Amino acid sequence: MAEQTPPVDEMNYEGLTHDALRGVIRGALLRAAEPEGIPGAHHFYITFATRAPGVVLPPDIIAKYPEEMTVVLQHQFWDLAIEPDQFSVMLKFGGLPKVMTVPYAAVTRFYDPAVQFILQFEAPAAATPPPPPPVEPRTPSGDDGPKVVSLDQFRKK
Repeated sequence: MAEQTPPVDEMNYEGLTHDALRGVIRGALLRAAEPEGIPGAHHFYITFATRAPGVVLPPDIIAKYPEEMTVVLQHQFWDLAIEPDQFSVMLKFGGLPKVMTVPYAAVTRFYDPAVQFILQFEAPAAATPPPPPPVEPRTPSGDDGPKVVSLDQFRKK
């Protein structure tokens, strides 16, 4: 009897489901961005991969959190901007304001402890830094060589 191969999910239902659930995060952040802020006792713990494609963080934050970090949106956050694929927000780290941009695809966990609501996702692949530009070999020519400057002209006589 011949074995049947399992059907291939050409619709990518798992990916569609993850996109829909990330839409819940976007909806919650849209509410938080309203003039009234986050309603009631709600607040959000948002964990994301710091090196995921599209994440923009200050270098000192990436150095401190090279793989993943969690931010809390509750009382002190500013300039929350919601876009279709990402959000940006200003938070204070050590008393200094820092702006971060996080694509929803970089979020690995969203938690609202006020109602015990949690969404969890697989960590996205880390962005790889672009390769260095190719080094072109230089051919010696008349004035491409090193310049020698005599220091004698600067010495006191």
